Amino acid sequence: MPLIQINIVEGRSDEMKRQLMKNVTEVVSETLGSPKEAIRILINEMPKNHWGIGGVPMSDLKK
Repeated sequence: MPLIQINIVEGRSDEMKRQLMKNVTEVVSETLGSPKEAIRILINEMPKNHWGIGGVPMSDLKK
């Protein structure tokens, strides 16, 4: 049973996460030959102040 963990910064819609799960499941199933029902996906959402880039919290970076 494949278990895929995905870490993302919070802010994506439920629909985007739903589509991500669907697409990742498809690719893993095709690549590993695993039945879709056996694939587990865990999405970890983190606040921007918990995600550092170059030693700076993402919440402090300008877009």
